[in-house]
Amino acid sequence: MPNRGGSAGVVFAFAPALFVLLWSSGFIGARFGVQYAEPFTVLLLRFSVVLAIMLPLALMLRVRWPGGRQTTHIATAGLLIQGGYLGGCFAAVYHGMPAGVIALVTGVQPILTAFAAAPMLGESVSRLQWLGLALGFGGVAMVVWQKINFQGLDLISVAWSLEALVAITVGTLYQKRYCPSFDLRAGSVIQFVAAFTLLLPLAIATETMHVEWTMQFVFSIGWLAIVLSIGAVSLLFVLIKHGEATRVSSLFYLTPLATAAMAYLAFDEHLDAVALIGMIIGVTGVALVLRKPGIATPEA
Repeated sequence: MPNRGGSAGVVFAFAPALFVLLWSSGFIGARFGVQYAEPFTVLLLRFSVVLAIMLPLALMLRVRWPGGRQTTHIATAGLLIQGGYLGGCFAAVYHGMPAGVIALVTGVQPILTAFAAAPMLGESVSRLQWLGLALGFGGVAMVVWQKINFQGLDLISVAWSLEALVAITVGTLYQKRYCPSFDLRAGSVIQFVAAFTLLLPLAIATETMHVEWTMQFVFSIGWLAIVLSIGAVSLLFVLIKHGEATRVSSLFYLTPLATAAMAYLAFDEHLDAVALIGMIIGVTGVALVLRKPGIATPEA
């Protein structure tokens, strides 16, 4: 990894780990949220909070807004990553799919990204990186396997999880190719407006949009909006801008591992020897994908 001076290099060095930590908490927030409202309604409230924060901030700071073509690219990436991926995950959870199954389905994303990176982005994937991708998926499977319950699964939840997988894969590649660099404040507004516009008619057409307002729900929306949609997504944008798509995508292998560790610490959920070995294998796999030449740090 290139040696960069200044605080930017220090911050970026910890960005992958911080991204994994924050992104992993989203599964817990989603589980809380859909207990009190339907999935698209939860996301519309989440996006509304994000826009209520980011739009005034962008206007107050007089950020530079992108031109028409760039705005279209940013909005398209937002439709896929914010609307398609999050909408699919939340809908799958709402329709009964266990988090372990979703983790396995979306765990295919780094492998799909690696296959598509060469024709779309001109990136090459070494044999060692392919080994790392395989180990990463195997580690995830070992961690979540005992928590997987296929009972009660229906075609709707499976379809939504597959839609989420396709959306996050295509969205990551699209943003890396067409709009890797933009002001995070302006870009966030554009992407969440696009995602809001996508999900609003779906919510009106398919949901009652009833909300059971509880303290747990309010906390869940606040956490999902501020910590996930502003914090974690901003880190994802930085990683996409400065890293190869395959390396960035491999970080998603670590999210179910981190979620399992969080559940163990917060809820005393059991972690057996197989899960612990799976964590070691998964981390080793990601390390192989990220090894030099690694994600370049931004200029100070």
